[in-house]
Amino acid sequence: MSAAPETLAECAAALRAGAVTAVELLERSRARIAALDPQVNAFLSRTDDLADRAAVEADRLLSAGTPGLPALCGVPVAVKDVLCVEGAETTAGSLILRGFRPPYTATAVQRLLDAGAVLVGKTNCDEFAMGSSNENSAYGPVRNPWDLGRVPGGSSGGSAAAVAARMVPLSLGTDTGGSIRQPAALCGVVGFKPTYGRVSRYGLIAFASSLDQVGPFALSVEDAATCFAAVAGHDPLDGTSSPTSVEDPLGGLREGVDGLRLGVPHEYFGEGLDPGVRAAVEGALEVLRSLGATLEEVSLPTTDAALSTYYVIAPAECSSNLARYDGIRFGMREDRGSLLETYLRTRDAGFGAEVKRRIMLGTYALSSGYYDAYYRKAQKVRTLIADEFSRVFERVDAIVSPTSPVPAFPLGAHSDPLSMYLLDVLTVPVNLAGLPGVSVPCGLVDGLPVGLQVVAPRFLDARALRIAHAYEQATGWRTLRPASVEAVAP
Repeated sequence: MSAAPETLAECAAALRAGAVTAVELLERSRARIAALDPQVNAFLSRTDDLADRAAVEADRLLSAGTPGLPALCGVPVAVKDVLCVEGAETTAGSLILRGFRPPYTATAVQRLLDAGAVLVGKTNCDEFAMGSSNENSAYGPVRNPWDLGRVPGGSSGGSAAAVAARMVPLSLGTDTGGSIRQPAALCGVVGFKPTYGRVSRYGLIAFASSLDQVGPFALSVEDAATCFAAVAGHDPLDGTSSPTSVEDPLGGLREGVDGLRLGVPHEYFGEGLDPGVRAAVEGALEVLRSLGATLEEVSLPTTDAALSTYYVIAPAECSSNLARYDGIRFGMREDRGSLLETYLRTRDAGFGAEVKRRIMLGTYALSSGYYDAYYRKAQKVRTLIADEFSRVFERVDAIVSPTSPVPAFPLGAHSDPLSMYLLDVLTVPVNLAGLPGVSVPCGLVDGLPVGLQVVAPRFLDARALRIAHAYEQATGWRTLRPASVEAVAP
């Protein structure tokens, strides 16, 4: 089946042409998971009954020639295991939620299901989405399909790896400080973090509520835009959901970049940037220039403060959100007699080292006598960061930069938490400002993918996708496949 459809667009076209059925696409997805996932570990669970029913229903609608069917109808998808699916085990990569089966489905997932998508399963992730390598999962690390000895990035590593290995053409992840864009860059796929509030967070197991955002991984920018169009929009169940109308991300996707002004922040090309990554991204910038864009160096001086700001705000919100996991209401329980002892034992056994570290950091930042010195001050700096982006966007239409300062690194290479945190330096500011950002493949370094990041002003998600699409179509990086995919072709 070397000519089998792989992208969402290819699957949709094949389904409508009668060249393949939704059941056949589902079985192909399952065959690839069976062949590759023992090595990659991208999936934590399968939703077989739900998938079977959805595939049969999609084939019924397609065979009847039902008009107006969404492009997602009959297409296999996967979702990160922090997104609730009614009746399906949802662990957030943690032991403390082992066996938890939510009584509701996340709005973003439900919108995929309503569009006829076939949910294959739940993907592995860093525990409670806390990590940049997917090594913090209680169920083992995800391995990068490009090199099984390397990380896929995190925290949405399972969702990125599943798409990179062609197990599914599309998946959902979440991005709190770069957890969609960074693994997309390291796995050589497209990853899109929408404007904060643009996609509902209802049914998402929260890490940091003012930063978390749901978004897609895909094999092309068009596919990511198609998925975004399906899940975006106001949701009354989510108090952080924006009521502003959603600009059609597909309508202007092919308008190109001719005449656009693109800002290149010099702080994003400083110390710590891998020379190969620098060369690949500089090559991508020249492609954009050749397409008619004007490149202009800009400055974001608060970049150096963004990491420390993020690592006060995010752990503080994590400390508050994770207080509910006490062994009483849901998930695992270490029953040790007294209520207090049950709390302590359950949280000690259920949470991993990184989650405990962030809970302690956040609790300290929120504690009496330290709230003003840390959390309140961090929120003020966050406002400065957002204002700085706004001033830059008065001069340019979008910002372009590397997504990750380094390509995929070996498993276990960053045992020091601080060295791992530093890898978020190019993505964290975008979350603090609530901006849309997309990572698109732009080259290889020693056979490993590199990502180009495009950042647009708030609610101009379509502009970020348009620029990424223009670059993607002018290059051939989207056609590259990891060796693991070539070795197995069910």
